[in-house]
Amino acid sequence: MKKTHDDVLSLFARYMADISAGSPLAADRPLRWTIITNPRAGGFTIKSRWKKHHEALRRLAAYPKAPPKRFDAAPSRTAQTMDMDKENSDLGKWGLIPTRMPGHAEEITRTLLDEMNADAASSSPFHLIIAAGGDGTSREILTVLAAAPEPLRTRCVILRLPLGTGNDGADAWDLESALQLLLGPGEAALPAVTPAVLPIEFQRSLRLTCSSPGKGPFPAFNVLSVGLDAFVTHNTNRVKGKMPGDSYKLWVDIAALFYDKIFKVGPMELRAFDADGKECACFTEKILLAAMGISGGRTYGSNNKILPDNRNVCAIKQMSVFRKIALKGQFPKGTHIHAKEAILFNAHRIELRGENPILAQMDGETVLLEPKDFPISIELTPPLIPAMKRRK
Repeated sequence: MKKTHDDVLSLFARYMADISAGSPLAADRPLRWTIITNPRAGGFTIKSRWKKHHEALRRLAAYPKAPPKRFDAAPSRTAQTMDMDKENSDLGKWGLIPTRMPGHAEEITRTLLDEMNADAASSSPFHLIIAAGGDGTSREILTVLAAAPEPLRTRCVILRLPLGTGNDGADAWDLESALQLLLGPGEAALPAVTPAVLPIEFQRSLRLTCSSPGKGPFPAFNVLSVGLDAFVTHNTNRVKGKMPGDSYKLWVDIAALFYDKIFKVGPMELRAFDADGKECACFTEKILLAAMGISGGRTYGSNNKILPDNRNVCAIKQMSVFRKIALKGQFPKGTHIHAKEAILFNAHRIELRGENPILAQMDGETVLLEPKDFPISIELTPPLIPAMKRRK
């Protein structure tokens, strides 16, 4: 019998409930899980992808699991009650809440934090938050978590599943590897107030700050960049769902030819500082793009290796159209770092000064920066986000 989209979500919810309940995560206290799902994500709607994900879920459901020694494990109250008056409300009994519009994942996360806060004086369960969608779903959840009080952040962890189009912010490139983070043994990295037997780490984020009042700050949790790549992201978002095939690659080709005709690439001053505030780089160039990651080894644009080694900042100087065409194929492999136009280094904060409008992108979301917004800064925050230790 042909499965409907609702059947797919229900099946996914049941498998995820089984995997979550069998996880040894924080096994000495009650566990509550919440699966925040974008039902329009490609991992559910593209048949070939869902088939692969379904096979992985079936394998993991059969994964030999020792019953965790815990008080109890169950879906959160938020998951069980938030959508009781909506279609597919029965998904809540498995711990899954489907998002219905942009910003809904933020609303769900805020409600979940309210639940955690209400439980602070009782049994204090440990909360597993699973982002089951793409980078947009993860970014909404992380934005709320990053602003949450520290006592709440130490009582939860997020796992980001690769179920979207890009998945550059996911905790592994394939679903099975991501979910194994909930099942395999490891050492705790959280403080004693949140016991765990799985590898968990607090991750930094990035913050873009503008000089003009009332604009920003803008957070990112993977890569934050300005220039040509943000132009590609902006236009990819505009046609997403309207054009067949990989529109990101199409816009890379278009940008190589026409970006300079739309955005003037003028001189920009870049200053970089280490964690102690000491200047570690300073130059003025016509910068085609500048990207900063929360660490090295980061990708964007669906596995384009913009930061392929341990350095977390990459600036690319302006070049001719013919050189752009020749170089664009090197970004997926990360070999662009050997080009004469590439400048790479490590930094805790960078400052950019320019006189021309330029686009910025934060994990796939874009904003236009105008001359009045400069200088801008992109800075690493302290470790804020409790996340399953990444496998990429």
